[in-house]
Amino acid sequence: MNKTVIKTAVLLSFFLAGFNSFSQNYVFTSEEASVKDSTGARSAQTGFAEEEFRKGVQAYYRGSYNDAILEFEKALSFLPSENIILEWLGKAYYRAGLEGTALAQWTLASENGYGGLLLKNKMEIIRERRISDNSYEIPVKYTESGSYPGLSFDGKSLVFSQPVSVLPNPDGSMWIVSYGSNELLRMDINGFVYERSNGSFAGFDRPMDIIRLADGNLLVSEFAGDRLSVFSPNGRFLKSFGSKGLGVGNLVGPQYLASDSLGNIYVSDFGNARIDVFDRDGNGLFYFGGKKDGQSGFDGLKAPSGVAVVGDCVYVADAVTGAVYRFDAAGNYLGLLCLEKTFVHPEAMKNWGKFLVICDGNRIFSVDTETGSVFENVTTGNAPSYVTCAVPDVNGNLLATDYRTNEIYVMSKMSELVGGLFVQIEKVNASAFPKVTMEVKVENRHRQAVVGLKEQNFVVTENKGGVQDFRFEGAAYVNDFADITLVLDRSLESAPYEKEMETAVREIASSMDGKGVLRIITSGAVPVQEYEGSPKNALEFSMKALKNPLAKNCPVDLAIRLAANGLISGAKKRAVVLIGAGKVSENSFSRYGLTDLTAYLNNNSIILSSVLVSKNEVAPELAYICGHTDGNEYYVYRSEGLKTVVRDVIDSPCGVYVLSFTSLQATRFGEKYLPVEVAAYLMNRSGRDESGYFAPLQ
Repeated sequence: MNKTVIKTAVLLSFFLAGFNSFSQNYVFTSEEASVKDSTGARSAQTGFAEEEFRKGVQAYYRGSYNDAILEFEKALSFLPSENIILEWLGKAYYRAGLEGTALAQWTLASENGYGGLLLKNKMEIIRERRISDNSYEIPVKYTESGSYPGLSFDGKSLVFSQPVSVLPNPDGSMWIVSYGSNELLRMDINGFVYERSNGSFAGFDRPMDIIRLADGNLLVSEFAGDRLSVFSPNGRFLKSFGSKGLGVGNLVGPQYLASDSLGNIYVSDFGNARIDVFDRDGNGLFYFGGKKDGQSGFDGLKAPSGVAVVGDCVYVADAVTGAVYRFDAAGNYLGLLCLEKTFVHPEAMKNWGKFLVICDGNRIFSVDTETGSVFENVTTGNAPSYVTCAVPDVNGNLLATDYRTNEIYVMSKMSELVGGLFVQIEKVNASAFPKVTMEVKVENRHRQAVVGLKEQNFVVTENKGGVQDFRFEGAAYVNDFADITLVLDRSLESAPYEKEMETAVREIASSMDGKGVLRIITSGAVPVQEYEGSPKNALEFSMKALKNPLAKNCPVDLAIRLAANGLISGAKKRAVVLIGAGKVSENSFSRYGLTDLTAYLNNNSIILSSVLVSKNEVAPELAYICGHTDGNEYYVYRSEGLKTVVRDVIDSPCGVYVLSFTSLQATRFGEKYLPVEVAAYLMNRSGRDESGYFAPLQ
């Protein structure tokens, strides 16, 4: 053989071996992936698996979970025991709603020694979610997970003094009524105060309680000022009403507040020993609860404290008798909810689902409004403590004001403290590499979104090393728009209600104010997408324009699945709204079961609600999905209209955060798998996730 040819072959062999060594990404570590050919290069099986794996990761981040599953399955066919492929296959199954199959993949990887405690914790949380209910039907014990002290960290300046009431906001922040310093202040989730108000021009005179009115404004009672003051949602003073006296519209030492569905305001009037009632404009209507009322079996209120309205009932706690009394909205006495001496000195009383949260000295109780049963949620121990107000916040905690210790407590379920936060890297965009953008979702163990986090609550690393130019780009909970997909029922049961369905579509489209994307899907024998675009173009929607004919059997599962598919890559606040008679036909859930369909919606942060065009009860299958995705049921001709359908979606908490950084990793021409990790911290709780991505091919 020619020496030149031999020399060229040797050099070529050396170059190829060196190039292959250089381009290894070392993401695959199984024995199968370590097999090399005669040149010392990795086997063809490994190369094929790497290519399919890269395609699968990219499909996953596009939201094409079925495509991702196919690619990961192909990769596994080349390397059946590769753990990282099993992990990613499980992630794709999880986002596709097949949680049982996802757990099977993760279990196999974990049994092979892969993933450590992080993977085991993820599996534990998902298993717990599949068998537990997220509602508050059963009260549980809470314990302190952190606190906001009234003094600054250096102890030299006063943040607030004698907090007496707190009002959580949808963005995770809170309004605090500072009785001692005569202030109303707004504090974020990390304890940073960024808004303060001293009330009107004359200032506060011992502010006592705060509630949010139906129009979004804030109402504050002033105990020594004998008045109520109204503030804008951002804390700007608007007006005051009420004055000192004994008549209608007068007050002597107003304490706690509540409002009903009509906007009427109820005030516990300590000095007059009664409940005063005002309309939404501040006009005095009447008062009740006094001795002179002479109602049979009722001696009159001695020292009314907490007041709450649930449905058509007004509940009043008495600080002297220790009882909770029931009245109707007109002030007629209905009986006792809790017997006398049930509580020692009850203070504020706030709504919590079907329960009332009552503060009593160093303890917090929940009371069932149906049975009157009492459950102790929290005790602050034997230290000097006087809790005056406790209220659930958007993150599933209880916020409590301690007047004596000058602190705001954050109370969480014990399981939340032990298990920490559930953090998921949902999407990585490296198209502008080395700049990388990530979407990270933060929840608690019970699928409730954690909102209000800031840049200081996150740490991002790559392959356990630091990154440059880390930025907090934004949070989805502040978004004021949503993507909505309407699913119109084309079954024979809904056929007589075309006018009602047109009304529902037009009203919902109008409520979107031209923001977001509106889709319309018809649920016939085969679901069909009829429209996609701006809500403005659906303001004159007509049922006559639909292409999908009526059908006897309409597979609702296929329609919901199609509707959800179009939302996955859309706005972070999103919902599917079913419009119809609320019935389901035979085999409506034969393709996708209720559990898998609900998981698909939940794992992609999609709410399912229902608008009924007739006064029938919604089918139990649809009620199940609505109830387990935080959706609601509405009647098309209800008095308040359908404007709140969109508002409820926008107001729903969303724990998705956008983070960016500059990567310091070598990409190997886009073929190398680049690991990335993120950790979230909030007081005494934390959580983390690990993932990876590929830079663009070069």
